[in-house]
Amino acid sequence: MNDLKKKILDQADSDLAGIESALKDNLTTYLEIVSKAAGHILFSGGKRFRPLLMILSARICGYDGTYDKTFSVIFEYLHAATLLHDDIVDEATLRRGQPVANSIYGSATAVLVGDFLLARSLSIAANTGRIEVIKAIGDVTEDMAQGEIHQLIRKGSLDLTEKEYMEVIRRKTASLMQGACLTGALIADAQEKEKDALSDFGLNLGFAFQMADDLLDYTSDTAVLGKTIGADLREGKMTIPLIYALKNAKPDDRVKMETVISDTSFSDSDFNTLKRLLDTYGGIRYTTKLAAEHVQKAKDALSVFAPSQTRDLLSMLADYTISRDL
Repeated sequence: MNDLKKKILDQADSDLAGIESALKDNLTTYLEIVSKAAGHILFSGGKRFRPLLMILSARICGYDGTYDKTFSVIFEYLHAATLLHDDIVDEATLRRGQPVANSIYGSATAVLVGDFLLARSLSIAANTGRIEVIKAIGDVTEDMAQGEIHQLIRKGSLDLTEKEYMEVIRRKTASLMQGACLTGALIADAQEKEKDALSDFGLNLGFAFQMADDLLDYTSDTAVLGKTIGADLREGKMTIPLIYALKNAKPDDRVKMETVISDTSFSDSDFNTLKRLLDTYGGIRYTTKLAAEHVQKAKDALSVFAPSQTRDLLSMLADYTISRDL
């Protein structure tokens, strides 16, 4: 465990324990299969990044209530729902080092359990008694669905631009983190400038998080990543390392890259060739730089708040997005 991760876990230990309890307490169903299938994804090693963001965002705005842990599970349930659905759409086999839920419970059950988690998220949002929170959750859910659909219809498209990629990840990844941070501010009755700051923080954090995730497909290994290396590529996902390297590659090398990208049954040797070309044409370096710029934007957004342990922890979480190994 790197020092930053250990420091975050030490400082957030109580909050993370509260999140775990709230996740279990709010997962009440009358069908055991729903609890089992939901639990398979919820309790398989998730980092609780999103609910922690909501709790810390509320705290930095002065929230002194007792329902922050309960409200925070909205964002883990939403996240888990999208993972259940994504694994079916992507025909994935592994998630966090375990067989995907649909391989155990069937695709129909996994889809419906994902729907249940979406509905439970909205029910908890309604319990806040705040229409602006309900709207925020509705907006996030719409964004995530449209982002995934956009990614699906552009699957394997070699002409995907960086601008279009950014719009896809804004919706499918960044909007959930943005929504978590904004909801924290909303339940704390924060000032407009604080809401805006935390919204910007979450948005930029989400961009950096997804870019770092995209890099892991080319820089990590299955044991660490918890899913098959090259899975994003096999699923036809055009991510920023590919987009940038293709744009800058010499014609003959571009052809080589396009050949590998277009062949979902590429060999390990083909994949290693592609990784070499990504490095040659700066795809890895550019993505790392771009992610770091978004981390800095996220940290800059926190400047409206007075120095505090909570602000420091949020800043560390921003740094962690691009230093994590998983």
